[in-house]
Amino acid sequence: MKSKKALIVRGGWDGHEPQKVSEVFAGLLKEEGFEVEVSDTLDSFKNEEKLLDLNLIVPIWTMGDISNEQLQPVLKAVELGVGMAGCHGGMCDSFRNSVEWQFMTGSQWVAHPFNDGVEYEVNIIGSGSSPIIEGIKDFKVKSEQYFLHVDPSVDVLATTTFPLSDGAHSANGIIQMPVVYTKMWGKGKVFYNALGHHADIFDIPEAKELMRRGFLWAAK
Repeated sequence: MKSKKALIVRGGWDGHEPQKVSEVFAGLLKEEGFEVEVSDTLDSFKNEEKLLDLNLIVPIWTMGDISNEQLQPVLKAVELGVGMAGCHGGMCDSFRNSVEWQFMTGSQWVAHPFNDGVEYEVNIIGSGSSPIIEGIKDFKVKSEQYFLHVDPSVDVLATTTFPLSDGAHSANGIIQMPVVYTKMWGKGKVFYNALGHHADIFDIPEAKELMRRGFLWAAK
């Protein structure tokens, strides 16, 4: 049986520990039988033929810029069925100037009002509605709490409650923010988990299991 292929592309801002996160994700994928390539350059996205032979693309790249020559092959590969899955700023705060990337991935980070170290609960939505969340209970984390601008077409699987803060946005009241969601981009499945400020968040069993299941769900 042909093994599935995954490409992890890591880099960008070092504060999100792209190397450590990539090691966690590569380990998860290898345990599931994937052949994993880890790249430190966005130029890995330029080879359209190679991308189309993949089952899964895992971006771990916070901030920075992506050229059109790097972007277009990824957009096309996912549209034609290659899966994409990632977390935190490594997928949805990757390229702030690329609205096409944001359109494909389904959201964009805009704030974390309480910064790092805030304790909050991740609430699973509609248990049993997706194999990604089946049997997983609500759990608590101590990390950044991401405020996202979110594509209304996403299928939200987990949320968090933003309490009132000192910021101007609190005039809008307490809100529910997606943490885990899926969406489609053409034939390609897209999975996102807003957790992942540091690699040790995946020491939490639920956070790690969500990523494992998300990888498997998204993979072509």
